[in-house]
Amino acid sequence: MTGCIGATENTHTIEDAPAIGGAAAAGSAGTAEGAGSRLRAVAVVGAGPTGLLLAGDLAAAGVPVTLVEKRPRAISNLSRAIIVHARTLELLDARGLADELDAMGGPFGRLRLFDSVSLDMSDLRSRYNYALSLPQYEVERVLERRAMAAGVRFVHGAEVVGLTQDAHGVTLEVRSSGGESSEIRAAYAVGADGLRSGVRKAAGVPFPGKSVIRSLVLADVRFSEEPEGVLALKSSGDAFAVIVPFADGWYRVAGWNRTRDVPDSEPVDLGELREIVRQVFGRDFGMHGARWVSRFHSDERQVPDYRVGRVFLAGDAAHVHSPAGGQGMNTGLQDAANLSWKLVAAVNGRAPRGLLDSYQAERHPVGRAAMRSSGRVVRLAMARRPWTLAARAAFAAAVKHVRPMRTKLVGQVTGVGLAYPAPKGAHRLVGRRAPDLALKEGRLYEALRAGEYVLVAPEGAGHATGRAVPAQWRSARRTTLLVRPDGYVAWAAEGADAGAVAAALREHNIT
Repeated sequence: MTGCIGATENTHTIEDAPAIGGAAAAGSAGTAEGAGSRLRAVAVVGAGPTGLLLAGDLAAAGVPVTLVEKRPRAISNLSRAIIVHARTLELLDARGLADELDAMGGPFGRLRLFDSVSLDMSDLRSRYNYALSLPQYEVERVLERRAMAAGVRFVHGAEVVGLTQDAHGVTLEVRSSGGESSEIRAAYAVGADGLRSGVRKAAGVPFPGKSVIRSLVLADVRFSEEPEGVLALKSSGDAFAVIVPFADGWYRVAGWNRTRDVPDSEPVDLGELREIVRQVFGRDFGMHGARWVSRFHSDERQVPDYRVGRVFLAGDAAHVHSPAGGQGMNTGLQDAANLSWKLVAAVNGRAPRGLLDSYQAERHPVGRAAMRSSGRVVRLAMARRPWTLAARAAFAAAVKHVRPMRTKLVGQVTGVGLAYPAPKGAHRLVGRRAPDLALKEGRLYEALRAGEYVLVAPEGAGHATGRAVPAQWRSARRTTLLVRPDGYVAWAAEGADAGAVAAALREHNIT
């Protein structure tokens, strides 16, 4: 499904600001987290996109990683998620992967909702001012190749059935598909193992929430007639449907009919989906040749804590919501990008106090916003009572006529408008996404491929950079900017002297 309701605040960009100043975006000086632990290995559970990106980041930074996956060693042939949004593409660009994926997918500059609502992404201040239609298995394939090349140790056909942790590490009890048990010892463990997460259950973390909709029918199909208004959610009476094209001539179609509220186990065929599409769009476009058809339900759930001691949860193990807006896989990949560099700092004894806790502070609100906004879209699509139909009409009118609302909606759906909490008194841009700045050395997101902070300074500044990657503005701008490995502003100042820069580097333990 496409479209989203809700908005992130603080959408100012670096280009908007006459000057940037402030303090560190996360953490504080003091004892480094992880400094007392002799273990450096990390165990990641779940080889979906979230787990693969996280494991690949850790291994690329020299951290020993074991990746446990319940499935046999094979990429699923089911599409599952199909939209890669702009912020995710930027993060993949910072790993040298975006161009390959971009070439395989189909770009779309607009998201259409309820016929009258159109969200235009062409004005995004991003190299990727569009959404990319691409099956999840293609994303997994590229991320798996990267993880293997970086040295990740894969354990397929195994699941976590127990977990204990102490002051120095985590012990996972793992059972193979053949029934054999073994243990994996690591400094930290990350559960990226989905809705039915074994790590979450073993750690005793609750997963409160409820089902928001049942009996959604999903299929990848061919059409004899090309539909109009693709990447659009449309409703009519007791039904709604969405059609999203792939770049190879296949289409993802999802549909729901209020009169067909049955369990997931109820048999499903293409005829049921064809009838829903005909009811909503007036015709079925000659739908045929489904390569798979499925019935499923959609939950809204989120764990209260993304971190429990040395155990972290990410992706669907931490939050699930409706597919409206295509935010699920994207939110999980952004979880991984936020957590990976922090774990690298921790296992190497360089994480400032509080850095690992900032994962909860930064990502939990994002998961909550995605859950709420996607849920509102589904509820509006299901509307049939006069007051809910009126609410939908009011929303459509507001988005159509109020530009700031459209901008905020696009910022949330794409992730480009996301901002993290900043310390009290910090400049308004601290904690915000850094766009792909033009540097003398190339682009910012090319510089971020080193997996380190990037210190962007005016020409001739000559600041010491510690472990940060040194870079200079291509323009005459006099701002000194410290960008985190995940592309968010950690610290910046206008005309900073060497002492101020050195203090910022010490604050982040990157001297």
